Amino acid sequence: MTKYPIPAQTTRVETVVVNSRFIATIGRADTVAEARQFIQAVRDEMPGATHHVYAFKVGYGGSVTEGVSDDGEPSGTAGPPVLAVLRGADLGDAVIVVTRYFGGTKLGTGGLVRAYGGAAKEAIAALPIELKVEKQPVGVTVPYGAYERLKLLLAEHQALITDEEFAAEVTVYATLPLDQIAPLEAAITHLTAGQAALVRLDEPSA
Repeated sequence: MTKYPIPAQTTRVETVVVNSRFIATIGRADTVAEARQFIQAVRDEMPGATHHVYAFKVGYGGSVTEGVSDDGEPSGTAGPPVLAVLRGADLGDAVIVVTRYFGGTKLGTGGLVRAYGGAAKEAIAALPIELKVEKQPVGVTVPYGAYERLKLLLAEHQALITDEEFAAEVTVYATLPLDQIAPLEAAITHLTAGQAALVRLDEPSA
């Protein structure tokens, strides 16, 4: 899976249920470590809250790592409903923290499930989405006469130049979407009459 939907930015939505405030914060996490950092950042931001319930889903499709916590609420009433909402959304690499400020009235198990699940739904509904595109680092060395045309080709194939080396010839380093590799290779072969080749560097990343 080289493309899948992910959070475009961190989004926060607040709901109130029987005087309890539920503040849902959702954002992107590419790794479990990043998800835990996100959760800790929300805890640090609102240290006076009663609970910081969370769920995360790192990856997409058949390759997913999940995490969940009720954070002191009755078992199964908080984290699992949030995770269920997250699972139901067409979304990868996402973490939600639902922070509760207790309002003095207990909601009961059913009320908690509805409140936490509802807060997560509101946050996902407000969340801007973008596509995560897997990218490949590449390098290509060309004569100076082909340098400007190479830069145009890279731009046409959605490549981002990351570094350049000027020696006897010019070496350009860039990252570009995996699905652009083959057409760019063909274009460079055509540009340089087969004298230059695209070299793949490292592993793809997103």
